[in-house]
Amino acid sequence: MNYLLLGFQDVLHPATLIWVALGVFIGYVVGALPGLGKGTGVAVAIPLTFYLSPPAAIGMLIGIAKGSGAGSAVSAILLNTPGEPSSAPTALDGYPLARQGKAQKALKMGLFASVIGDFISTVILILLAAPLARYALLIGPVELCTILLFSLTFIGGLSGTSMTKGLIAGALGIFFATIGFETETFVPRMSFGLLELDDGIKLVPMAIGMLAVAEMAVQAGNIKTLDSATGHIRDSDRREDRVILWSEWRRCLPVIARGTLIGSVVGILPGLGASVGSFLSYGATRKASKTPEKFGKGMIEGVAAAESADNAVVPASLIPLFALGIPGSVIAAILIAAFILHGLTPGPLMFKQQPRLVADVYAAMLCASVIMLAIGYLGQRVFAQIIKAPMRLIIPGVLLLCSIGAYMETGSIFSIYVMLAFALVGFFARKLDFSFVTFLIGFVIGPNLELSFRQSLQLLDHNALNLAKHPIALVFLILTVVVTWWIGHGSKMATSVVRHDAHDFSGPEGPDDTEFHAIKREDER
Repeated sequence: MNYLLLGFQDVLHPATLIWVALGVFIGYVVGALPGLGKGTGVAVAIPLTFYLSPPAAIGMLIGIAKGSGAGSAVSAILLNTPGEPSSAPTALDGYPLARQGKAQKALKMGLFASVIGDFISTVILILLAAPLARYALLIGPVELCTILLFSLTFIGGLSGTSMTKGLIAGALGIFFATIGFETETFVPRMSFGLLELDDGIKLVPMAIGMLAVAEMAVQAGNIKTLDSATGHIRDSDRREDRVILWSEWRRCLPVIARGTLIGSVVGILPGLGASVGSFLSYGATRKASKTPEKFGKGMIEGVAAAESADNAVVPASLIPLFALGIPGSVIAAILIAAFILHGLTPGPLMFKQQPRLVADVYAAMLCASVIMLAIGYLGQRVFAQIIKAPMRLIIPGVLLLCSIGAYMETGSIFSIYVMLAFALVGFFARKLDFSFVTFLIGFVIGPNLELSFRQSLQLLDHNALNLAKHPIALVFLILTVVVTWWIGHGSKMATSVVRHDAHDFSGPEGPDDTEFHAIKREDER
């Protein structure tokens, strides 16, 4: 508690608070712009924080991640075009509400549900991360190897329409992580005589290329349709259509509580992602409703369910990162680079080695939640205008920021070449429905997986029977087999939900109605 008070003392410094607020504002705008999303915003912004103090830099990046989660609901409600795939369920009821003249009501409920889900999930992170880290200190190389293997299998199975494709993407991520000096002997591998590759491929240029540049290439192919989208949403003059009534709050508060719980659980489990949380929460709310037939026609509970779960996933996904050093999502994988850059190495030891910096992170997250409420409430009308900017103006600006971000990571033009190469990889990953989520997480955990595997071979004396002395490792090996079988032979609902991560929701008409109805029918079964 003392460290948390010191954390608030650091974060509430005016200069630091301004950077956190700026991060939330940028994140809100990035989230509202279709096709960008929190991963893109954070990846591009990391090099811009080189000269900031650790609390200000980390607070700004966390603000971007949180703000973009709430901002993505703006375009989903006003244009039926989710800023991120996880806001697709928001569009199901948010856009019909906007067409009925209740856009302000839907936007306010989306914002309030986002803030509540985000704040409560952050409190859960603060309460759970340190206790889990104490147990994590008992984990050795053998246990760590099996945990990483389980996580990668779990992520690979649930991050796309095909488990085979997910595992291939994860394996490719690990493959690219092996480029550079070998872990133990420091012999260069697959560097092809290029000095720039001796130190391996950097995460930031790779992430910028796969997330931002590849997405801009997809958007450019649909630019005429996107530019033709017009804001023909009318606002009602009736007060009850512009504010949230107390009767609606009574109906939505239990929905928000359920969505926050679902989002937090989904966030803790590595690799599921915000899309799973928002769709599961929306489906659970519809099934629990006495009038499920009204969902999809303008039920405000649908907006509350989707947004509370969507925004609860981000803080909860940091729990496995802080407790075990394992990124639970793309945003967590990208934030690793920022944490390490500013002196915080994610993992169980950070609570002993850098307790005050951890407290700064917690304080920044709580402050970002409050700032998100203020910025979102005051700026809804402004953001509604920003998202109507033509994509032919947005794409060049985003590409310029991407190039600057990649270059600043190393100060070398080679980073831009890396960014462009992985933009090509990301483009085909989207077209062929390979999970770039699994690819990036495989790339991040690849070095630890290789090192722990080599250490395990030595500790086990190259004899698999010695695994009997490591019951935790055996449990995770069994879980890996069970999860592989379960995902490979069932769980149609989970895979159908998560496949939205690979789809483009950027058309002016929003997600394909046929696909949405198919998912709804599948959920109802």
